[in-house]
Amino acid sequence: MILVLDVGNTNIVIGIYDDNDLVSVWRLSTDSKRTADEYGIQVIELFKKNNLNPLDIKGAIISSVVPNIMYSLEHMIIKYFKVMPIVVGPGVKTGINVKYDNPREVGADRIVNAVAAHEIYKRAAIIIDFGTATTFCALTAKGNYLGGTICPGVQISSDALFERAAKLPRVELVKPKNIICKNTVTSIQAGIVYGYVGQVEYIINKMKEEMMECGEEEPFVVATGGLAKLINEESGSIDIIDPILTLTGLRIIYYKNREYVLK
Repeated sequence: MILVLDVGNTNIVIGIYDDNDLVSVWRLSTDSKRTADEYGIQVIELFKKNNLNPLDIKGAIISSVVPNIMYSLEHMIIKYFKVMPIVVGPGVKTGINVKYDNPREVGADRIVNAVAAHEIYKRAAIIIDFGTATTFCALTAKGNYLGGTICPGVQISSDALFERAAKLPRVELVKPKNIICKNTVTSIQAGIVYGYVGQVEYIINKMKEEMMECGEEEPFVVATGGLAKLINEESGSIDIIDPILTLTGLRIIYYKNREYVLK
């Protein structure tokens, strides 16, 4: 079995793969102040509750957009699982050709998602990840990562409105029935949700135009992340939601690099 960790600004998603089968998924809060032992105790306890044996872990891989948490996580894996983790970054084989001005600037999570989309769908794709930030990535059929767009996430937008406008309340992120609303709470909900849907659809359409101008067929749109379902309920531009896209990408990258780890 292998251990895969997707480290985001808000959460760490942990997956356990038995060959190609995802057997468990857990979510922890991202906290760079926690030590390797604190994370180790948490993860080992999750193993016990799911009747999994830590000694069955033969490899591990981490994708992170939070650099200052990496020391704790890497040492947690080494100490509690006795394996050296692969860290997604420069020098790791992905099969993706990054066309960014500076490839080192591309977030590891974006590359991991691109790897999964390329392996699964084998066609031009737009990949949307609804996380703390929402990222849009353009990928050609040949696996060239062209670049993309980064926007404040839905929750960040909602929190900013609450924090900067004294009389506006914090609201739950749900879709109201109407766009013309009769009270402040639903008015805010409509503005955030429907406004975000409009943003998503506009960016998708513009990215499709630019990619097709470069000779690609109309891209397939795949979305992942916690709020993908909420946006997709109103948007007609997303072709599929894949909630484990990033974990799948981590599994694929692990096996592309396993030979180097086992040497």
